[in-house]
Amino acid sequence: MSPDVSTRIARLFCYPVKSCAGVELAQADLAETGLDLDRAWMVVDEDGEFVSQRELPRMALVRPQIKLSEVVLRAPGMLALHLAVDTVESPRRVRVWDDEVDAWDMGDLAAQWFSDFLGQRLRLVRFDPEVRRLSSRQWTGTLEAPNQFSDGFPLLVVSEGSLAELNRRLAEAGHAAVGMERFRPNIVLAGLEAQDEDRLGALRILTGDAEVLLRPVKPCPRCPMPDIDPATGVPSPEVGDTLRRYRANERVGDAVSFGMNAVIVAGVGQRLAVGQAVEAGWQFD
Repeated sequence: MSPDVSTRIARLFCYPVKSCAGVELAQADLAETGLDLDRAWMVVDEDGEFVSQRELPRMALVRPQIKLSEVVLRAPGMLALHLAVDTVESPRRVRVWDDEVDAWDMGDLAAQWFSDFLGQRLRLVRFDPEVRRLSSRQWTGTLEAPNQFSDGFPLLVVSEGSLAELNRRLAEAGHAAVGMERFRPNIVLAGLEAQDEDRLGALRILTGDAEVLLRPVKPCPRCPMPDIDPATGVPSPEVGDTLRRYRANERVGDAVSFGMNAVIVAGVGQRLAVGQAVEAGWQFD
Protein backbone atom coordinates (compact mmCIF):
# COMPACT_ATOMS: atom_id res chain seq x y z
CA MET A 1 0.00 0.00 0.00
CA SER A 2 1.39 3.40 -0.94
CA PRO A 3 1.86 5.94 1.88
CA ASP A 4 -0.49 8.89 2.31
CA VAL A 5 2.47 11.28 2.36
CA SER A 6 5.83 11.09 0.57
CA THR A 7 8.28 13.85 1.32
CA ARG A 8 11.96 14.33 2.21
CA ILE A 9 14.23 15.80 4.84
CA ALA A 10 14.92 19.40 3.82
CA ARG A 11 17.16 20.49 6.74
CA LEU A 12 18.74 19.07 9.90
CA PHE A 13 19.72 21.03 13.01
CA CYS A 14 21.58 20.14 16.20
CA TYR A 15 21.79 22.36 19.31
CA PRO A 16 24.87 21.25 21.30
CA VAL A 17 24.32 23.78 24.12
CA LYS A 18 20.72 24.12 25.27
CA SER A 19 19.25 27.51 24.28
CA CYS A 20 22.31 28.62 22.30
CA ALA A 21 22.33 28.80 18.50
CA GLY A 22 21.99 25.66 16.45
CA VAL A 23 24.25 24.03 13.89
CA GLU A 24 22.81 23.16 10.49
CA LEU A 25 24.05 19.77 9.30
CA ALA A 26 24.02 17.83 6.05
CA GLN A 27 23.84 14.58 8.02
CA ALA A 28 23.57 13.50 11.65
CA ASP A 29 23.80 10.26 13.56
CA LEU A 30 20.69 9.25 15.47
CA ALA A 31 21.35 8.43 19.13
CA GLU A 32 18.86 7.07 21.63
CA THR A 33 18.33 10.62 22.93
CA GLY A 34 17.95 12.29 19.52
CA LEU A 35 20.58 13.67 17.14
CA ASP A 36 24.13 13.07 18.34
CA LEU A 37 25.31 15.87 20.70
CA ASP A 38 21.92 17.58 20.68
CA ARG A 39 21.46 19.41 24.01
CA ALA A 40 24.46 17.59 25.47
CA TRP A 41 25.53 20.75 27.34
CA MET A 42 23.50 23.24 29.37
CA VAL A 43 24.13 26.56 31.13
CA VAL A 44 23.06 26.74 34.78
CA ASP A 45 23.02 29.37 37.50
CA GLU A 46 24.77 29.09 40.86
CA ASP A 47 21.93 26.93 42.18
CA GLY A 48 22.20 24.47 39.28
CA GLU A 49 18.97 25.70 37.66
CA PHE A 50 19.07 25.89 33.86
CA VAL A 51 18.93 29.27 32.14
CA SER A 52 17.68 29.96 28.63
CA GLN A 53 16.95 32.66 26.08
CA ARG A 54 13.68 33.28 27.90
CA GLU A 55 15.57 35.29 30.53
CA LEU A 56 18.93 35.71 28.73
CA PRO A 57 18.16 36.38 25.05
CA ARG A 58 21.85 36.99 24.25
CA MET A 59 22.32 33.22 24.47
CA ALA A 60 21.09 33.23 20.86
CA LEU A 61 24.41 34.82 19.89
CA VAL A 62 26.50 31.89 21.18
CA ARG A 63 27.24 29.96 18.00
CA PRO A 64 28.62 26.42 18.13
CA GLN A 65 30.69 24.63 15.53
CA ILE A 66 30.95 20.84 15.70
CA LYS A 67 34.37 19.40 14.88
CA LEU A 68 35.66 15.84 15.05
CA SER A 69 36.54 15.75 18.75
CA GLU A 70 35.32 19.10 20.06
CA VAL A 71 32.61 21.71 19.94
CA VAL A 72 33.83 25.29 19.48
CA LEU A 73 31.70 28.14 20.83
CA ARG A 74 31.98 31.69 19.54
CA ALA A 75 30.21 34.87 20.62
CA PRO A 76 30.64 38.58 19.82
CA GLY A 77 33.65 40.07 21.60
CA MET A 78 34.76 36.70 23.01
CA LEU A 79 37.66 34.39 22.23
CA ALA A 80 36.52 30.96 21.07
CA LEU A 81 35.73 28.40 23.78
CA HIS A 82 36.77 24.83 22.91
CA LEU A 83 34.82 22.01 24.54
CA ALA A 84 36.39 18.56 24.20
CA VAL A 85 33.61 16.07 23.52
CA ASP A 86 35.18 13.44 25.80
CA THR A 87 36.34 15.67 28.71
CA VAL A 88 34.47 16.71 31.86
CA GLU A 89 35.62 17.88 35.29
CA SER A 90 33.47 17.34 38.38
CA PRO A 91 29.99 15.92 39.13
CA ARG A 92 27.15 18.33 39.75
CA ARG A 93 23.42 18.05 40.40
CA VAL A 94 21.32 20.27 38.10
CA ARG A 95 17.69 20.96 37.32
CA VAL A 96 16.03 21.17 33.91
CA TRP A 97 12.33 21.94 34.20
CA ASP A 98 10.91 19.45 36.72
CA ASP A 99 13.80 17.00 36.47
CA GLU A 100 16.78 17.02 38.82
CA VAL A 101 19.62 15.00 37.28
CA ASP A 102 23.31 14.21 37.62
CA ALA A 103 25.60 16.11 35.26
CA TRP A 104 29.28 16.98 34.83
CA ASP A 105 30.66 20.47 35.36
CA MET A 106 32.87 21.70 32.51
CA GLY A 107 35.23 23.68 34.71
CA ASP A 108 36.09 27.26 35.62
CA LEU A 109 37.20 28.42 32.16
CA ALA A 110 33.86 27.54 30.58
CA ALA A 111 32.01 29.02 33.57
CA GLN A 112 33.91 32.30 33.27
CA TRP A 113 33.33 32.46 29.52
CA PHE A 114 29.54 32.24 29.89
CA SER A 115 29.51 34.50 32.96
CA ASP A 116 31.46 37.21 31.14
CA PHE A 117 29.33 37.09 28.02
CA LEU A 118 25.94 36.86 29.71
CA GLY A 119 26.65 39.14 32.68
CA GLN A 120 25.92 36.88 35.65
CA ARG A 121 27.58 33.99 37.46
CA LEU A 122 26.95 30.82 35.47
CA ARG A 123 28.34 27.31 34.97
CA LEU A 124 28.37 25.00 31.96
CA VAL A 125 27.48 21.34 32.50
CA ARG A 126 27.50 18.18 30.37
CA PHE A 127 24.73 15.60 30.54
CA ASP A 128 25.74 12.41 32.35
CA PRO A 129 25.28 9.52 29.86
CA GLU A 130 24.52 7.17 32.75
CA VAL A 131 21.31 9.11 33.48
CA ARG A 132 18.01 8.13 31.85
CA ARG A 133 15.81 11.20 31.68
CA LEU A 134 12.57 10.10 30.03
CA SER A 135 9.93 11.94 28.04
CA SER A 136 6.47 12.17 29.60
CA ARG A 137 4.71 8.81 29.45
CA GLN A 138 1.47 10.75 29.13
CA TRP A 139 2.53 11.31 25.52
CA THR A 140 4.80 8.37 24.75
CA GLY A 141 2.63 5.64 26.27
CA THR A 142 4.57 2.41 26.77
CA LEU A 143 7.60 3.65 24.84
CA GLU A 144 10.58 4.88 26.91
CA ALA A 145 12.07 7.91 25.16
CA PRO A 146 15.28 9.19 26.78
CA ASN A 147 16.44 12.80 26.39
CA GLN A 148 19.49 14.78 27.34
CA PHE A 149 18.81 18.45 28.18
CA SER A 150 16.01 19.02 25.64
CA ASP A 151 12.78 20.52 26.93
CA GLY A 152 11.17 17.10 26.97
CA PHE A 153 11.44 14.99 23.80
CA PRO A 154 14.27 13.64 21.64
CA LEU A 155 13.30 15.37 18.38
CA LEU A 156 11.31 18.31 17.05
CA VAL A 157 9.84 18.10 13.54
CA VAL A 158 8.62 21.15 11.60
CA SER A 159 7.59 21.53 7.95
CA GLU A 160 8.66 24.21 5.51
CA GLY A 161 4.98 24.72 4.74
CA SER A 162 4.25 25.79 8.31
CA LEU A 163 6.96 28.44 8.20
CA ALA A 164 5.76 29.64 4.78
CA GLU A 165 2.24 30.14 6.16
CA LEU A 166 3.55 32.08 9.15
CA ASN A 167 5.63 34.30 6.87
CA ARG A 168 2.60 34.90 4.63
CA ARG A 169 0.66 36.14 7.65
CA LEU A 170 3.59 38.24 8.87
CA ALA A 171 3.85 39.88 5.45
CA GLU A 172 0.11 40.66 5.43
CA ALA A 173 0.62 42.47 8.74
CA GLY A 174 3.61 44.41 7.39
CA HIS A 175 6.30 42.43 9.20
CA ALA A 176 9.49 40.90 7.84
CA ALA A 177 9.77 37.18 7.19
CA VAL A 178 11.55 35.03 9.78
CA GLY A 179 13.79 31.99 9.43
CA MET A 180 13.34 28.43 10.61
CA GLU A 181 16.09 28.99 13.19
CA ARG A 182 13.62 30.73 15.48
CA PHE A 183 11.71 27.46 15.99
CA ARG A 184 14.71 25.26 16.78
CA PRO A 185 13.64 22.10 14.93
CA ASN A 186 15.86 19.05 14.52
CA ILE A 187 14.19 17.81 11.33
CA VAL A 188 12.59 20.06 8.71
CA LEU A 189 10.31 18.36 6.19
CA ALA A 190 9.79 19.60 2.64
CA GLY A 191 6.68 19.37 0.50
CA LEU A 192 3.96 19.55 3.15
CA GLU A 193 1.10 21.98 3.53
CA ALA A 194 1.07 24.22 6.60
CA GLN A 195 0.80 22.26 9.85
CA ASP A 196 0.52 18.91 8.07
CA GLU A 197 3.12 17.62 10.53
CA ASP A 198 0.42 17.89 13.22
CA ARG A 199 -1.58 15.18 11.45
CA LEU A 200 1.10 12.64 10.54
CA GLY A 201 1.44 9.19 12.04
CA ALA A 202 4.78 7.39 12.20
CA LEU A 203 7.51 8.83 9.95
CA ARG A 204 9.45 6.20 8.01
CA ILE A 205 12.81 7.55 6.86
CA LEU A 206 14.76 5.54 4.29
CA THR A 207 18.45 5.80 5.22
CA GLY A 208 19.85 3.39 2.64
CA ASP A 209 21.15 0.76 5.07
CA ALA A 210 17.93 0.40 7.03
CA GLU A 211 15.02 2.57 8.07
CA VAL A 212 14.33 4.97 10.88
CA LEU A 213 10.88 5.08 12.44
CA LEU A 214 9.88 8.23 14.34
CA ARG A 215 6.54 8.89 15.99
CA PRO A 216 5.19 12.43 16.44
CA VAL A 217 3.57 12.44 19.88
CA LYS A 218 2.96 15.97 21.15
CA PRO A 219 2.39 19.39 19.59
CA CYS A 220 5.19 21.73 20.66
CA PRO A 221 3.84 24.57 22.86
CA ARG A 222 5.69 27.78 22.19
CA CYS A 223 7.28 30.08 24.75
CA PRO A 224 8.50 33.61 23.86
CA MET A 225 11.77 32.32 22.29
CA PRO A 226 10.56 32.53 18.66
CA ASP A 227 10.21 36.28 19.23
CA ILE A 228 13.99 36.56 19.68
CA ASP A 229 15.92 37.47 16.53
CA PRO A 230 18.71 34.87 16.36
CA ALA A 231 20.97 37.33 14.51
CA THR A 232 20.79 40.05 17.17
CA GLY A 233 19.47 38.45 20.36
CA VAL A 234 16.80 41.18 20.50
CA PRO A 235 13.16 40.22 21.16
CA SER A 236 10.11 41.74 19.50
CA PRO A 237 6.53 40.45 19.74
CA GLU A 238 5.29 40.06 16.15
CA VAL A 239 5.94 36.32 15.74
CA GLY A 240 4.17 35.33 18.93
CA ASP A 241 1.34 37.79 18.30
CA THR A 242 0.78 36.37 14.81
CA LEU A 243 0.87 32.74 15.96
CA ARG A 244 -1.67 33.43 18.68
CA ARG A 245 -4.20 34.46 16.04
CA TYR A 246 -4.34 31.01 14.44
CA ARG A 247 -2.27 28.41 16.32
CA ALA A 248 -4.04 27.85 19.67
CA ASN A 249 -4.05 24.08 20.11
CA GLU A 250 -6.59 22.38 22.37
CA ARG A 251 -4.37 19.30 22.68
CA VAL A 252 -1.95 21.35 24.79
CA GLY A 253 -4.43 23.43 26.76
CA ASP A 254 -4.96 26.02 24.00
CA ALA A 255 -1.29 26.99 24.09
CA VAL A 256 0.21 28.20 20.82
CA SER A 257 1.87 25.25 19.07
CA PHE A 258 4.24 25.05 16.12
CA GLY A 259 5.87 21.74 15.14
CA MET A 260 5.64 18.27 16.65
CA ASN A 261 7.75 16.61 19.30
CA ALA A 262 8.73 13.12 18.18
CA VAL A 263 10.20 9.97 19.70
CA ILE A 264 12.38 7.27 18.18
CA VAL A 265 10.68 3.93 17.62
CA ALA A 266 13.46 2.30 15.59
CA GLY A 267 16.73 3.23 13.90
CA VAL A 268 19.10 4.25 16.72
CA GLY A 269 22.59 4.25 15.22
CA GLN A 270 21.41 5.14 11.71
CA ARG A 271 22.50 8.31 9.94
CA LEU A 272 19.94 10.88 8.84
CA ALA A 273 20.77 13.08 5.88
CA VAL A 274 19.25 15.97 3.99
CA GLY A 275 17.36 14.64 0.97
CA GLN A 276 16.38 11.29 2.48
CA ALA A 277 12.87 10.14 1.62
CA VAL A 278 10.21 10.26 4.34
CA GLU A 279 6.91 8.36 4.20
CA ALA A 280 3.96 8.66 6.57
CA GLY A 281 0.26 8.07 6.91
CA TRP A 282 -2.34 10.50 8.17
CA GLN A 283 -3.39 10.19 11.78
CA PHE A 284 -6.43 12.06 13.04
CA ASP A 285 -7.42 12.02 16.73
